[in-house]
Amino acid sequence: MLGSLFPRSGTEFFEFFERHAAKTLEAARCLHALLQDPQDTERDAARIKSIEHEGDQITHRAIEMLHQTFLTPIDRADIHRLITRLDDILDLVDSTAERIWLYRLTTAEPDALDLTAVLINAVAEVEKAMTQLRNLKDRNAILRTCMEINRLENEGDQLIRRAVARLFREERDAIQVLTWKEIYDYLEDAVDRCEDVANVLEGVALEYA
Repeated sequence: MLGSLFPRSGTEFFEFFERHAAKTLEAARCLHALLQDPQDTERDAARIKSIEHEGDQITHRAIEMLHQTFLTPIDRADIHRLITRLDDILDLVDSTAERIWLYRLTTAEPDALDLTAVLINAVAEVEKAMTQLRNLKDRNAILRTCMEINRLENEGDQLIRRAVARLFREERDAIQVLTWKEIYDYLEDAVDRCEDVANVLEGVALEYA
């Protein structure tokens, strides 16, 4: 029975992080493709929903293992924070796609495409950081990746301010203003959650390196 309290190799949690980050990046790219050509939003949103369900399964398995494991490669609270923050990003990508489908949008604001491009870059850096987490001795590599995620979050903030300002300045249809403002908020939150992941990683790198 004691064997179930110990991870088989200490790498299972890292595998969960990497797999989830890869799913999140896949969903972000699908969202960008949806915005580039929003002709079959129901199909594309369903695809992203399917990816989100796969991410949920990874999250649930990671948390289940966390409760079953006595010794973990990094602090238990950090494991929980990382997997749940990753899941938050994927949930927000899914929510964005769902709104685009529900609101029957057939054209996309250029600023939305710019924001999703930043999101893709931020999630790609998150995925990179998840692989770097296996080698905590290379603290500087993790910290550099975290700095890049922070830079992308700042870039996203600048884009969202520009996008909202343009929306209120140029759009005369109040429904369109409300619709796109909601979508921008979801995209902004998704990029912010990438920075949340980076903040947890910085703490892990500094503590364990």
